[in-house]
Amino acid sequence: MKLPNRSEIEKAAAIVYETMQPTPQYTWPLMNQRLGAELWIKHENHTPIGAFKIRSALAYFRHLRNSVAAVRGIITATRGNHGQAVAFAARREEMSALVYVPHGNSASKNLAMQALGAALIEHGSNFDEAREGAGRKAAADGLHFVPSFHEQLVAGAASYSYELLQAVQNVDVVYVPIGMGSGICGMCAAREALGLRTEIIGVVSEHAPVYLKSFEQHKAMEWPAGTKLADGIACGVANPEAVEIICKHVAGIVMVTDEEVAAAMRALFDDTHNVAEGAGAAGVAAIMKAKGLSGKRVATILSGGNVDREIFASVLRGDAFNVS
Repeated sequence: MKLPNRSEIEKAAAIVYETMQPTPQYTWPLMNQRLGAELWIKHENHTPIGAFKIRSALAYFRHLRNSVAAVRGIITATRGNHGQAVAFAARREEMSALVYVPHGNSASKNLAMQALGAALIEHGSNFDEAREGAGRKAAADGLHFVPSFHEQLVAGAASYSYELLQAVQNVDVVYVPIGMGSGICGMCAAREALGLRTEIIGVVSEHAPVYLKSFEQHKAMEWPAGTKLADGIACGVANPEAVEIICKHVAGIVMVTDEEVAAAMRALFDDTHNVAEGAGAAGVAAIMKAKGLSGKRVATILSGGNVDREIFASVLRGDAFNVS
């Protein structure tokens, strides 16, 4: 898959802006003091669904409406934010949506998907099992399966990176959480479209390191995913197209533990009064442990803020999230 060019990113952005305004990017004095660096945070927790995935879905569904004669129904699999985005965009394009989630999925994300009009089915113990079940249902019933990685999803996601890199000049390095890869590939696309030299670092959970393993081996891998907190990056099977792009354009990938993610969630709340879900705080978690950032202009994505109240309360109390 080729990266979307500047024209394609701007076209996707125009579709996004029919629904929402560009999100803000702020640098927070307390956070900068904590880190000893100038950090800019792109607030994708401020979209209509509280996560960046809405951008991808809006671009994808407009492409689907314009390129497919008839769609019997939409189906996808998710841990939450992708499913909310699919439900939102499907309703906007007057399509029905069926969403598979694993058992034990976030209760608040499940409720949000249903409130957006999606029919919900619990299947399997993790995202990959839910995705396999949704794929079988799509084949059996002739439904259109919305993937977790696609060129239109990347183009939509690239719109937030395009905003960030235009609004904040001379970013030295940007840290991007990796779920299935649309966000970080969108960052690669935006940087290339703007002709910048910003270094891109991917962030994965130590308990779901499949994209790090794939990056190291230069091929898509499978690896168990066991994160208890960062469900938005709890992927066990890497997408080959995403891996190819990442290997070509990304400088490196770092890992963070659930405990480090929890510390970043607390820091974000203390210093910015923003609520971050685990995956949304992963970039800050990586920056908090990074070396050599003093004097640099750094950026990251608060990619989502959809965390269950009980989990967030536990994080703020400092409860342990160690994964054995």
